[in-house]
Amino acid sequence: MKLIGKLLLFILIALLLLILACYFLVQTRWGAAQVAWWVTNNTAYQLAFEAVDHRFSSPSHLLLKNVNFGRKGQPATLDAKSVEIGLSSRQLTDPLHADTILLQDGTLNLSPNTAPLPFQADRLLLKNMAFNSPATGWDLSAQRVTGGVSPWQPKAGNVLGSQAQIQVSAGSMTLNGVPVSNVLIQGSIDNNEVTLSTIGADMARGSLTGTARRTGNGGWIVDSLRLNDIRLQSDKSLSDFFAPLTTLPSLQIGRLEVTDARLQGPDWAITDLDLSVRSLTLSKGDWQSEDGKLSMNASEFIYGSLHLFDPILNAEFSPQGIALRQFTSRWEGGMVRTSGNWLRDGKALVLDDAAIAGLEYTLPENWKQLWMDNLPAWLNAVVVNKFSASRNLVIDIDPTFPWQITALDGYGANLQLARDGKWGVWGGSATLNGAAATFNRVDVRRPSLSLAANNSTVNISELSAFTGQGLLEATATVSQLADRQVNLSLNGRGIPLNVLQQWGWPALPVSGDGNVQLTATGKVQADQPLKPTVNGELKVLNTRKQRVTQTMRGGEVSTAQADAPASTPSP
Repeated sequence: MKLIGKLLLFILIALLLLILACYFLVQTRWGAAQVAWWVTNNTAYQLAFEAVDHRFSSPSHLLLKNVNFGRKGQPATLDAKSVEIGLSSRQLTDPLHADTILLQDGTLNLSPNTAPLPFQADRLLLKNMAFNSPATGWDLSAQRVTGGVSPWQPKAGNVLGSQAQIQVSAGSMTLNGVPVSNVLIQGSIDNNEVTLSTIGADMARGSLTGTARRTGNGGWIVDSLRLNDIRLQSDKSLSDFFAPLTTLPSLQIGRLEVTDARLQGPDWAITDLDLSVRSLTLSKGDWQSEDGKLSMNASEFIYGSLHLFDPILNAEFSPQGIALRQFTSRWEGGMVRTSGNWLRDGKALVLDDAAIAGLEYTLPENWKQLWMDNLPAWLNAVVVNKFSASRNLVIDIDPTFPWQITALDGYGANLQLARDGKWGVWGGSATLNGAAATFNRVDVRRPSLSLAANNSTVNISELSAFTGQGLLEATATVSQLADRQVNLSLNGRGIPLNVLQQWGWPALPVSGDGNVQLTATGKVQADQPLKPTVNGELKVLNTRKQRVTQTMRGGEVSTAQADAPASTPSP
């Protein structure tokens, strides 16, 4: 028995000495290299570290120095100056589950390919770490990260686990190409749902604060978000700038506040923006709301050739559509004001009142093409119940037929300006008049136009202007059918006879002032010349009693001329 006891004591002492030897050897460079070699050759991971530091003053903590760890064939998951592992009695039953893991002064790269990792911890702590999360749809990169995840139980495709509390701060961060700094995030993970109870950051020389939740289907619910003093420049167009919002399954906005923001892109800009959005959901290129509201004002808004000063917009959202309570803006030296409704049923914009005053506007070079283009899918019809214009200047610089109208006034009622996605005058009545105008270098005074339109015809009951010492008056009808048939009747008394030549009629063999009668028909069709469709007759009598009759058929003119007796009445 004594021999057996001595043998057992000897074995125990030998084991103790072996453990002590291993303990001290692991804390050397050679021992650390041997442990790393064994892990690399016997697992799916590669590991390298310089040494292990253990102190009896903290017996439950191990400190690994200059650690490099990751899956074989993949970029390193962890590269840190130190990794401190806190042990507990749980290691007896679950050796790879630590009490705490503290990563300090290094870089942590987490992606779906990283998980699952072979170890877990009640707490994963970061101190002065860089953090990258590529290929996750977040495109996240952060520096000077301090914080923790509790508990940390990584799973396949989810490096943070399915149940965890998160509290992280970062000196700087870039999320989907947007840089921020001084970041604070607090929240929790519950399977596929993420709750961010606190979001705070400095962004684009301003600040961001809010709370948000990500639902199980990948949509977001923004309970509150506030942006202050943002100064953001982007290299993206306006549509591309907001494109990330359209890629989300849904975005539900409880309350969004933007104050004193300045945003700028290659062909757009907005300064001194104040914006408030309540109770609005964006989903699959559309929106839904029960009682949402939008209020916006800015000092300047630029989008392509559109340049607005001091725009103000107030709108309310409902399942039926959008109630436009107010839109006012200074535009092209004047003022624009309107209110009305956009109706989801029929995608119609119905404006109760629209007023334009003091405008000095040059039409874009392609305005005729824009007039013929289809409207966007969300806008099928435009109706203006009441329209007024006052003291406007409108200019067209088309070199083939330039024109301008000064001091343009007008009013209209029940004007249908778009139907079936096409611009036009499909209904209603309007009267327009100006102080003066120039049409292809012909000056006229007091031009006036009155029209009434229905589904089949636009009737111009009055078209008049003074030119030279005389007066031009005309009436016309324009068919709304596909052939766009036009019937024109024009009378001129005491006018310069070269006026019609400036407007496209062939030259007359007589000159000076006189009286004219013109009746003509033609077809005004897109992408088709007008002249070959014109049939008409022009009668002219000048002040010297010379009479001319011209007949046009298919754009070709024949002329008959005769000296009139002195008593011949003017036409």
